[in-house]
Amino acid sequence: MPQPDSTLRKADRVGFAASLLCAIHCALLPLALATLPAFGLKLGGWLDIDQAFVVFASLLGATTLTLGYRRHRAFRAWALLVPGVVLVWLGSFTPLHSHSVGHTVLMTVGGLALAGAHLVNLRLSHRAATA
Repeated sequence: MPQPDSTLRKADRVGFAASLLCAIHCALLPLALATLPAFGLKLGGWLDIDQAFVVFASLLGATTLTLGYRRHRAFRAWALLVPGVVLVWLGSFTPLHSHSVGHTVLMTVGGLALAGAHLVNLRLSHRAATA
């Protein structure tokens, strides 16, 4: 029989992986965009999914950290989540969303903070379950 908090653990793991991949994507995308013309490639009809992913990441983070807090009663994960969410929202819903260097920095640092929040929440929840 699965443990009652296995869904929370899975959600935190998904959040950690997705946030880490987001940070890597945001860090490497400008490099990829700069090298595409060297290969004769163009981007047509660019679909920007940053904003949708930021909304999803924010909801997933708030949900998993709320459920985790009910178990471990520690705010350490929130200390990473809140600044991370602020950074990715600034990078996605302000004029910085023009995929400039500022956007890249905000999204990379924010994505790493979100990944860290999920990792801290996962560890705190695990400790609370074994205590």
